[in-house]
This record gives sequence, C-alpha cells and structure tokens, in this order.
Amino acid sequence: MPQSSTPLPAARPAMPRGVWVLGFVSLLMDVSSELAHSLLPLFLAGTLGVPVLAIGLIEGVAEATALICKVFSGTLSDWLGKRKPLVMLGYGLAAFSKPLFPLADSAATVLLARFVDRVGKGVRGAPRDALIADITPPDIRGAAFGLRQSMDTIGAVLGPLLAIALMFLYRDDIRSALWWSLPPALLAVAAIWLWVREPAEHGAARAPASLFSRAVFSQFSAGFWGVVGLGAVFTLARFSEAFLVLRGAQLGLPLAWAPLVLVAMSISYALSAYPLGWLSDHVSRARLLQSSLLLLIAADLALGAAAGPAMLLAGALLWGLHLGCSQGLLSALVAQTAPPGLAGSAFGLFNLICGAATLSASALAGALWQTWGGAATFHGGAAFAGAALLLGLVLRPLRQF
Repeated sequence: MPQSSTPLPAARPAMPRGVWVLGFVSLLMDVSSELAHSLLPLFLAGTLGVPVLAIGLIEGVAEATALICKVFSGTLSDWLGKRKPLVMLGYGLAAFSKPLFPLADSAATVLLARFVDRVGKGVRGAPRDALIADITPPDIRGAAFGLRQSMDTIGAVLGPLLAIALMFLYRDDIRSALWWSLPPALLAVAAIWLWVREPAEHGAARAPASLFSRAVFSQFSAGFWGVVGLGAVFTLARFSEAFLVLRGAQLGLPLAWAPLVLVAMSISYALSAYPLGWLSDHVSRARLLQSSLLLLIAADLALGAAAGPAMLLAGALLWGLHLGCSQGLLSALVAQTAPPGLAGSAFGLFNLICGAATLSASALAGALWQTWGGAATFHGGAAFAGAALLLGLVLRPLRQF
C-alpha cells in the first residue's frame, strides 16, 4: 500500500536548559528579596517610625533605580557581546545588600540597602532577559519568559511564608528574621557561577554599537515604542506591592501575618505566569494585555473596598493574575520588536521608561495614602489602569500582536 504523504506536524522546540537554570536562580533570589520586602514596610513604619509617604518614596526610588540601571547594563551587554558577567555582578550586589537591612537604624540606611539591592537588580535584569531571548526559539519565547517568571514567583511565595514562620520563631523580632534573607541570595550567586552558560556564537553576531548614537536609536520601530508606552502606563497603574502589606496591616492583620497578602498574590502569579505565557504564543497578545488590565482594575477596586481579610485576599489574588497575564507577555513583546543584535538595549530602554513611571507611581500612592487614606491609593490605581486600557485599545502598533 502507498504510504500517506501527509506531513507530520512539526514538533515544538524543547525549553532550553538555560531558561530552567535562570528560573531557578530567580527563585532563590526572590526567596531572599521577598522575605525582606514583606517585612520592610512593617520595619520602617513600626520599628523605625517612618511616615507612609516616605515609605512610598523609598520604594519608588528603589524600584526606579533598578529599572533605570537596566538601560545601561542592557546596552553594555550588547556592546560586550556577553551577558553572564553582568548577570553575575547584579546578583552579587543584591546579595551584598542583604546584611544592611537587619543592621539598619534609620530610614537612610534602609534606603541605601534598597538602593544597592535594586542597582543589583537593574544590572542583571536586561542582560538576563536578553540572554533568554538569545537562547530561546522565537515561537516559544512567551512560554520561556512565562516559565522564568513562574519560577521567580514561586520564590516570591516562599519568601513571605518564610518571613511569617521566622516572625513566629523570633516573636515578632523583625531584625532577626531579616538575617535569613542572606543564605538564598548567596546560593543564587553560586548557581550562576556554576550552571549559567552563554551560547558561544551570539557574541560575535552583535555589532558593538552605542545605544546613544542616532544610527542605533533609529532602528527601534514604532511597534517597540508602542510596547514601551503601554508598559509605562501599566507601571503607573501598578505601584509597589509594599502598599498591599500596609493595607493588610491597616485592616487588622496581625504583624506576623501581614506578609500573607504577598503570599496570596504570589501564588496566583506563579500559577498563572507560565500557562498564560504559553497562551500568548498562540493567541492575540494585545487581547491578553487588555484582559490583564481588567484584572488590575478589579484588584484595585477590591483592595480599595476591602473591610476585612476576605476582600483583601481576593484583591491580592486578582493582582497576581494581572501580573501573570502581563509581565512575561510584555517581555516577549520587547524581544519580538527589538532590532537584531540589540535585545539588551531594547530591554534596557523599556525598563528605563518604566523606571521613571515606577518612581512617580509609588510617590503618588504614598501621597494619596497619607492625604486620603489607603482606599484612595487603590482607587487611583484603578483610574490609571483604566487609562492604560484605553491606550491599548487605540494604540495602532499593538494591534499587530
């Protein structure tokens, strides 16, 4: 009998080993960072007596520092043709900052520690994302960024859970609990040193050009700038998660249980990031981004209206779903619209603009909280999310995705 000539469907590429390794490194560092991050708002407000507006400014400066640093590290990684040394340096700086938190005796020391920690995040972020783009076939990049984000967020679940356990163990002694952020950070640095590998051929493929030259800058398309604009409005709508912890404490959660808000958010984020990243490789990415903004609006409204733990946790779960639906997807869009050989610079530019938005968002959130209360902060976030939704509906370059 004649054999059928119908071709078999092409097998989808396997997930590269390097994506799994970088995901594991992200998991370890997020255990460290989120352990500290879930306790710092309480440490600042309770132990050190810092006003909420100042907390908002500290968070804004810290997060904006991380995002702004990415533009320089991303461009440098393109120029060098190497990603790993900058990734290693960034994680090393973050590990170095961890002992400063339990030793802090003023808001200035906490700001310094957060600054060093976020500089580390900024140095590693764009080269790491560009490395994922380097080693991942284009048709599974949504899944790859979603997988790394899911593993990162598993760490964001474990970190606050560890913080809760340590608060019970040390009887609400926040300084003692903060020391435990150091071991997983050191393990993350060791994992990069031992297991992260770069493809040998990609360094020679990139031209050593400066992002700040007109010839290079002109290579970024309207589609790329559309992604950047939407990402900035997303950031304005989603201020620091520190305000979720403060909202929990405001609604009466005991001190040791306040990090539970971040646990709920991170579980939702971790469970949704990979499947929604995979979905983004098969359906309209613009529609998924619009859905993520609807989730953020619902989260802000729930958190603003919350009068007890049930609505608070519902808002945190919706916030996590929004992150799972948007963060890996935005990274995939940056990789998709980046000019050839300029992935690091593209991620750096994206995060530079989002960094400025982060500083504005957290400062505004702190001012709203201090002037009109916690509910007003989240109502303001819902208004910005609505503006981002309208922008996404009318922004023509995004309709192609």
